[in-house]
Amino acid sequence: MADRILVTGGTGTTGSLVASGLAARGIDARIATRSPSAPHQVRFDWSDAATHAAALDGVDALYLVAPTDRSDHLPVMRPLLDQALDRGIARFVLLSASSLPEGGPMMGQVHAWLHAHAPRGTVLRPSWFMQNFVTQHLPSILDEGRIYTATQDGRVPFIDAADIAAVAVQALVDPALASGDRLLTGPEALSYDAVAQHISAVAPRPVVHCRLTVDALVRRHIGLGLPAPYAEALARMDDAIAQGSEDRVTTQVEQVTGRQPTRLADFLAAHRSAYHRPAAA
Repeated sequence: MADRILVTGGTGTTGSLVASGLAARGIDARIATRSPSAPHQVRFDWSDAATHAAALDGVDALYLVAPTDRSDHLPVMRPLLDQALDRGIARFVLLSASSLPEGGPMMGQVHAWLHAHAPRGTVLRPSWFMQNFVTQHLPSILDEGRIYTATQDGRVPFIDAADIAAVAVQALVDPALASGDRLLTGPEALSYDAVAQHISAVAPRPVVHCRLTVDALVRRHIGLGLPAPYAEALARMDDAIAQGSEDRVTTQVEQVTGRQPTRLADFLAAHRSAYHRPAAA
């Protein structure tokens, strides 16, 4: 079992949960962050190779979350990966996505590199996060009672980030767990129409799914401040969902953790306060 694990993205959605899960098992989780503020945190920047050596000092394994401010992930991540291999670190767990196959864009390139160079590398490819409904979709839900997508009737097996983190922790600490590619999903595939109904059950007013064309969604993303290439990429992912790319359910979470993954209805019930604005003073 690893004694010290570097958690990149350690203050983010899955990284913070991975760090907590490791700490609960008595493992030193070193949280990599650009602005460390606690003893168990270390200054780290993917784009600053001068921060890599100290981050890797005494580390046995790595949880890898790609930088979110760029899409050319392998070139910026490879210096750390090369240095880790040179130090004899063998266990890598990469957070990728179900929409990104090995050798594909973004984390798909890192996936392929790990397959070729790190025999004990595990790549987690989760579907879309349930947390999106209390983060990125929340403003339009609160302000308009709407969720905007170009997914049409396409279905997605939304997954709770806590389930992803539980699989990641097991992959990091259990040497008997087979390496490779793990497609992670929630227990059911749902359309956004169904999601809107579930949110309506816990929100103070009805929520509807507003169906946009891909071009209209690109314009909406750009209007919200996203760069045009990123807006286009996100909208194309919605179009892929409309064509059935995410309509599947796996049992990987249960197989690795021994428990059932979270249902969306239960997740939303636990987060119902997100849909209730505080009363005006």
